[in-house]
Amino acid sequence: MTTTTTGLGVPTTFKDLGVPDDIVALLARKGISEPFPIQAAVIRDALAGRDISGRAPTGSGKTLAFGIPMMMSVEHAKPKRPRGLVLAPTRELADQIQRELAPLGKDRSRFVGAVYGGVGYGPQIQMMRRGVDVLVACPGRLLDLIEQRHIDLSEVEMVVVDEADRMGDMGFMPDVKKILDMTRPDRRTWLFSATLDGAVAELTRRYQKEPVRHEVGEKSEDHGNARHFFWKVGQTDRFEHTASVISAEAPAIVFCRTRHATDKVAKRLEQLGVRAEAIHGGRSQAQRTRALKAFSDGRVWALVATDVAARGIHVTGVASVIHFDPADDAKAYLHRSGRTARAGAPGVVLSMVTDDQTGMIRGLQRSIGMSAPLDTPNPAGLSTGGHKVTNTAPRGETGAARRSPNRGGNGKGRTKSRSRHQYWG
Repeated sequence: MTTTTTGLGVPTTFKDLGVPDDIVALLARKGISEPFPIQAAVIRDALAGRDISGRAPTGSGKTLAFGIPMMMSVEHAKPKRPRGLVLAPTRELADQIQRELAPLGKDRSRFVGAVYGGVGYGPQIQMMRRGVDVLVACPGRLLDLIEQRHIDLSEVEMVVVDEADRMGDMGFMPDVKKILDMTRPDRRTWLFSATLDGAVAELTRRYQKEPVRHEVGEKSEDHGNARHFFWKVGQTDRFEHTASVISAEAPAIVFCRTRHATDKVAKRLEQLGVRAEAIHGGRSQAQRTRALKAFSDGRVWALVATDVAARGIHVTGVASVIHFDPADDAKAYLHRSGRTARAGAPGVVLSMVTDDQTGMIRGLQRSIGMSAPLDTPNPAGLSTGGHKVTNTAPRGETGAARRSPNRGGNGKGRTKSRSRHQYWG
């Protein structure tokens, strides 16, 4: 395997990378004039026909890194037989990828479609019958449609496995392998992940041929500019405190453990004058898409989410993350918290801690190299101070045991300045 580690400099242009003028012009109309590091690293090798393992954090621009060369290379597809395949762990991510790639495909007369759970089968079946050149899919629904003989992967010539590490975390790796085994043996395989070890390394060994490896950013999520706070609160006081934080630090993502709690918190925040939307696996895909779009557009100040649903949220400009309920373990805490302070921007991470959660929070702090007091709620104090994470690769897990992956979503189943999030689609 050839390894290339890419820094922050981008001494090139899309045209230098071999991107044709029509796509360069399309990107320029969208305000994209220079490639991000992962794009500069990947596009040339992808166009040369290499297999690629790319380590890049969320928000690094990897969708265009694989999308541009895919749209330049993929052939027209027959009905039910896509030529390009992109696998994503959540339906929100699949939907975002499809909307980001669709303009590229339209520009080159290629159709990009998506299949995922939470919506009816009928429109997806009809779409496949008409022909889909590049299919973006969640593993569960894809396998369902394959079993029903509505999709045949035997002519897939290039595959992208996006957020491969999350695939493993959510228990989808066996499905991913089964899907890859159904594609052409001479396909190109591109893996993108926040980490390239463990189960992702196994995919590389089994499904890639002499891949070039590109790494961008730190090897763990960047929490350097996030300031962490822990407030000692009463069980019923959390709603008012959450509303006060959002009023000071919006837009915000609020994390709850259960679907019921998510709906309850969103409703109570609305009653307190905070525009909020809930997003969880129990809501329809249309409801989830509307909520995410309203948050991305700045019409909603807070998105209240469960952990699984939040894995599909990929927007920049989130000012704060609020742990209404504590994370199950240190890894989940870091992943939740990583929704703010992206790309060098500042961010606030606040945990609401009740009496019975004190011991668990102390254990969590130790595992991430932090010793922070449990403070009295003070929204004005969020503008300064706070504590930093010093260990972004915790060795142990704290809190409740990790929950079993829920396959349902993937298959069967106020502030002074409120700028728009970066969101192309």
